[in-house]
Amino acid sequence: MLKASAAFTATLSLGLRRARAANEAADAAQKVHDEIWRRFVDSHNIVVDYTDLDGTFPRATAEECRDGKPNALAWWTPTENGAMFNGFYLDAAISRWKISRSEADKDKAKRLADGLFFLSSLGPPGFVARGVADDGKTPYPMGSNDQTSPWFYGLWRFLREGLASPKERERIVARMVEVAEVLAANRWLMPCNTGAPSPFRGSFAGFTWESAPRMLFVLKAMHDLTRDRKWADLYQKAVEERGAPPGATTPPVSRLEICAKGMEFRNNRRQSWTGASGIVCLRGLWEMETLPTYLRAYTQGLAASVALAAASLPLAAQFDNNSTAACLLDWRVLNEWWQPQHSEADAVDVAERQAKELGRLSPRRGPEFNLMRESLFAAWIVTLCPDRALVEPHRPAILEAIQHFDYQRLYYSQFFPAEAAAYRLQLLTGP
Repeated sequence: MLKASAAFTATLSLGLRRARAANEAADAAQKVHDEIWRRFVDSHNIVVDYTDLDGTFPRATAEECRDGKPNALAWWTPTENGAMFNGFYLDAAISRWKISRSEADKDKAKRLADGLFFLSSLGPPGFVARGVADDGKTPYPMGSNDQTSPWFYGLWRFLREGLASPKERERIVARMVEVAEVLAANRWLMPCNTGAPSPFRGSFAGFTWESAPRMLFVLKAMHDLTRDRKWADLYQKAVEERGAPPGATTPPVSRLEICAKGMEFRNNRRQSWTGASGIVCLRGLWEMETLPTYLRAYTQGLAASVALAAASLPLAAQFDNNSTAACLLDWRVLNEWWQPQHSEADAVDVAERQAKELGRLSPRRGPEFNLMRESLFAAWIVTLCPDRALVEPHRPAILEAIQHFDYQRLYYSQFFPAEAAAYRLQLLTGP
């Protein structure tokens, strides 16, 4: 009896601890949710990069966008990453709806999907904009692979979970087909807007972590949505095709082998926020794939990425919520280092010069990026792994990370993955 009583007590205690942790996670997720929708979703239903604490931010004029100020990439502006962040944040919005099944949450997911559709209507076919000027129709001229792959992921997730009406589904699928057709015709280069310094910016064609899972996901998703055999054939060819990354001295590898290795960081810098573009594609591939060999590779890649991302979770504790370091919100200061840009290299050179000055002028930016953004994107990446046995050991560190921050005092919106991580923990099932 004593052993049985002790076992019952231990089980009850474990259950209470788990319930308390779940409540704390839900509370943190709600705080993130409230703050994102209070400050960071603009009138076009697009998630912006940063705002002042009251939700205000300086939006570029149409002339500034056309002139590429502060640079043609829109880097360091509040509208730098609209397609990327909407696509990512839809993961959180849809998970929230799956838990609540409320019309209010469904409407918010629909708004984010509408924002993504809007961003693909601001230029020539295939161009996915980052944001829009104050005239509501002029974007910065250059997109990127980092904008385009989350655009596909967010819309695919929205459709896959059944949130679109039949008419909405037809319209969204048609637009996704249009963009995918252009990319395929351009050898997987991302087209820019008319008048951009370069006709393309970024690619899915390389044999790197930045490219392989993205190309495979787009092809697989297009077949998933359309059942057009053309996309399945292209996917099959792309999976097995072999090539070498730039400067590689090793034998050529297949895209499947790259996916099986999982997320990689460039130059030993922890960049989970850009690595996440490949992870969501890998997760989507895992959900759609039925061939055991391919499925095993995607499973391995997600598992390997858990170990890499989890090392960033402790960074959250280093962030000082009481810091009063200055955060530069007036990006027009950077126009001091603006120059006309006539190529992609010109645009990058101008933006990188401005970044050096921004680091000096905005000391708050570094900690929000290197500690807050990195730890919370890492938390989300861990929870995107479908293997509960691999995720569970990191649950305490994930909860500590998402509970650490005072979200009302953060200037950058990149804390939104905390909400996605909290919901995925709640929804997690597996061995």
